[in-house]
Amino acid sequence: MECLKMIKPAFTLSCFCMLLCYATVLNPVSAKESCDFPAIFNFGESNSDTGALAAVFNWTPPPYGETFFHRPTGRYCDGRLLIDFVASHLGLPFLNAYLNSLGSNFTHGANFASAAATATIPLSNDFVIPAGGYSPFYLNVQVGQFEQFKYRSQIIRKTGGIYKDLMPKEEYFGKALYVIGIGHNDLTERLIANMTIEEVNASIPYIINGVSTNIKNIYQLGGRSFWVQNTNPIGCSPFFLTTFPPTADETDSAGCSKPFNEVLQHYNYKLKEAIVQLRKELPSAAFTFVDAYSLKYRLISEAQKYGFELPLVSCCGYGGKYNFGVVGCGRTATVNGSQIFGGSCKDPSVRVYWDGFHFTDAANKFFIDQLSTGAFSDPPIPLKMACHREFD
Repeated sequence: MECLKMIKPAFTLSCFCMLLCYATVLNPVSAKESCDFPAIFNFGESNSDTGALAAVFNWTPPPYGETFFHRPTGRYCDGRLLIDFVASHLGLPFLNAYLNSLGSNFTHGANFASAAATATIPLSNDFVIPAGGYSPFYLNVQVGQFEQFKYRSQIIRKTGGIYKDLMPKEEYFGKALYVIGIGHNDLTERLIANMTIEEVNASIPYIINGVSTNIKNIYQLGGRSFWVQNTNPIGCSPFFLTTFPPTADETDSAGCSKPFNEVLQHYNYKLKEAIVQLRKELPSAAFTFVDAYSLKYRLISEAQKYGFELPLVSCCGYGGKYNFGVVGCGRTATVNGSQIFGGSCKDPSVRVYWDGFHFTDAANKFFIDQLSTGAFSDPPIPLKMACHREFD
């Protein structure tokens, strides 16, 4: 018996080690360390714009920002965007917009995203602000701004002075996480230009090429870790349902537009193919493809299950079935002889859409809780491990 007592602990420890090794083989992610990203550089449109377009053209009015910041911050949301939650999850401060010259600190990265931005050159100057509604800061321009930022920020660091410590260190560019989410506006722009669904589908390879080319350009500038999000289910948004109302047979069980969501799914499929190709062409880079579409559609179609309500109705604004289109969020207009203010709903924390196109702070919090685990990513690795190429 004494011999057995002596053998048993050693045997138990041996079994434990074997089980640990076996688990590591089955789940290699557990054997990897977190990446410790020192900075984030973000590229995209309004879903991740932390103040660029608002600083250049028109600052967002109240009640934008009311939930978290308690004031407008140039974000198209009542609070934090998904990119804000990404930064917090990585232990980094919120990103300042590159185009916002007042009070910006770029020590841990910069945000080049612009609301209303496209992945490719807008179809016509008539579509670009101030003549139209699309941003002049499309993806190629954003990457050009990043190139200039990288060069000039290091000159400032070497020159010294009061701005030296507001710039990222040179080594941060190779170790940073590069977040990209764009393409929605390219597709809606074509519908607004009266293209058919078939014509919009035919343009997808051109749009995808714009994304791929700019990812390669970022790689040439030192980027190595890419977290690439696909499009949102815009066919569910109050904006789309009001602007392009689907017929009964074009509406799915969640109340969304089937034809346009199918376009978005096709775009997402082609984007994923492009990421697979980029992994072959740029073997030194790590690519995480993030299926934001599936998660966001899940929240919209099963809102009550997750504690949300009225998933197709805008929280902020006024008018119509989806509370969108008559008076914009934070705007005032005369309706039937009365002055109407497009204010926010009573409780934004249970709503999915904030202003008809963009998500609420609460919805974005829901998204990061799921996306950060890697459950909706290819490869399925946590956000904090997105620098590891071995899983691609």
